[in-house]
Amino acid sequence: MKTITTTDDLAAYCQEAATHDYVTVDTEFLRERTYYSKLCLIQLAMPGTDDSNAVLVDPLAKGLSLEPLYALFRDTSVVKVFHAARQDLEIFFVDAEVFPEPLFDTQVAAMVCGFGEQAGYETLVRKIARQPLDKTSRFTDWSRRPLTDAQKTYAIADVTHLRQIYEFLKAKLDESGRARWVAEELQTLLSPSTYIIAPENAWKRVKTRTTSSRFLAIVKELAAFREAHAQNRNIPRNRVFKDDALVELASNKPKTLEDLGRSRLLLREARKGDIADGILAAVARGVSMDPDEMPKADRSREKLQVNPAIADLLRVLLKAKSESAGVAARLLATASDLDAMAAGMRDVPALSGWRAEVFGADALRLCEGRVALTAKGSDVRIIPLDDLP
Repeated sequence: MKTITTTDDLAAYCQEAATHDYVTVDTEFLRERTYYSKLCLIQLAMPGTDDSNAVLVDPLAKGLSLEPLYALFRDTSVVKVFHAARQDLEIFFVDAEVFPEPLFDTQVAAMVCGFGEQAGYETLVRKIARQPLDKTSRFTDWSRRPLTDAQKTYAIADVTHLRQIYEFLKAKLDESGRARWVAEELQTLLSPSTYIIAPENAWKRVKTRTTSSRFLAIVKELAAFREAHAQNRNIPRNRVFKDDALVELASNKPKTLEDLGRSRLLLREARKGDIADGILAAVARGVSMDPDEMPKADRSREKLQVNPAIADLLRVLLKAKSESAGVAARLLATASDLDAMAAGMRDVPALSGWRAEVFGADALRLCEGRVALTAKGSDVRIIPLDDLP
């Protein structure tokens, strides 16, 4: 199998790929020791039945530019096929602010086509391509050179089998008319907001049980400092300090280095130097924050008066609709969506787009008492109440 290490070779390959309807893409990367993923390998394959037109691209090769690949990503005449694309797309967006369009994600398509929730690549290879898949090289160090033959074989299989999976799923979507459903789902993956974590919003990812605005103000400042520090130094945020230490700091409100030394959860490296100074400054900002600027806890769902009978009926309807449509239930609606609907909320994903067609419209009619459910054998049927005598 060929490994591309020069920009000219990459350009030649991408020019040939541009003459086809689609190209399959995968990456190998490391993220254990960095904030941003370190791209170590890119795999590409054009349509075919063997690995003769599949290549490995070495982004660590000296002087190699990925611009020919990004030009291919911008070429809307060629579908770019990934499996579970989110982390791959984040890498390319962070590196060049480019998204591969049009995009096809076989994991999303498989969920729509009845392969269950978050179908793994190995599962699809086994069920669709009818091939075994050796995953022993999955957790190897992809930054080390030279790559072993086992690594190369593993990596190239991630794009060669993907061709058959794509063609199978695309045919099913075309036959069922569900391609639009997949396109709706992919909009989130193609939004820059999915990959941009602004430090000032990082506090929303921290789980706390306290809803005090002053406490949340300190959490917000600590989370913002940690996120900015991690981004600037390209280190994992947990290497700065972990969430449990952040919550402890917000509770104890340390004012001095001596106070930091009493922390039970703070890493030793965080009790001195830039991190310690940043923590103390963040705590001070949170303590002195103007009340009008303090963040407020989202209590909108705490006050929900969930009707348990309606919630149970919605769960029965969801199961029936999921089985009837051959779509993963969690893709149609989450448990919290059902509870929100049973409490009278209508701003939930299940009530818009393709989900409304499959489940949401009937769910809304059920909530409003306009339909009833009945069972015949293992089938659940919807009875319009207006039709009853």
